[in-house]
Amino acid sequence: MSASQRRLFWAFLRIGLFGFGGGPSMIPLIRAEVVSRHGWLDDDEFADILAIANTLPGPIATKMPGYIGYRVGGIAGCLTAVIAVIGPTIVAMIALLGLFSRYRDVTWIQGMGQGVVPVVMVMMAQLTWDFWQKSRLTLGWLVSLALATCAGGLIYWLGVHPGWIIGAVLITALLRPTPRAVKGVAR
Repeated sequence: MSASQRRLFWAFLRIGLFGFGGGPSMIPLIRAEVVSRHGWLDDDEFADILAIANTLPGPIATKMPGYIGYRVGGIAGCLTAVIAVIGPTIVAMIALLGLFSRYRDVTWIQGMGQGVVPVVMVMMAQLTWDFWQKSRLTLGWLVSLALATCAGGLIYWLGVHPGWIIGAVLITALLRPTPRAVKGVAR
């Protein structure tokens, strides 16, 4: 296994081990590993991959590692990242479900799952704040607030799936004509 494959494996193994709560709780951990720690992506690339991954079917916990692994190490990197991120879950699920089914009526076992919820909430709030800052700096606070309000209204009040909204924004951005530079005017 090459050095880049080992780094991919350990990065996504950490995500798989500490991403308690499912795919959405892994997103801040993936960002911490691939943007902050290893520099495989910058914030813009990460946001683009997250947006596209949200529009595709299937669990985000395997889509993002698969793509990032492929980008860093080709097909072997894709397999390495996906196996590393799902391995701990498979082992833990087999072991813990056996224990849980045996001791499910014990009070402190029931409290363990509930105790993790506030930690995941804080992680998601941090990710939301990071994306707000990026959006505010790129689009301005007024446009960012308007887009967030529209998206929130469509999702929560009208029940529109987030994938449709992200897809519409991506298509709009692709179809939007780019402004032409005027001769002699620097942009």
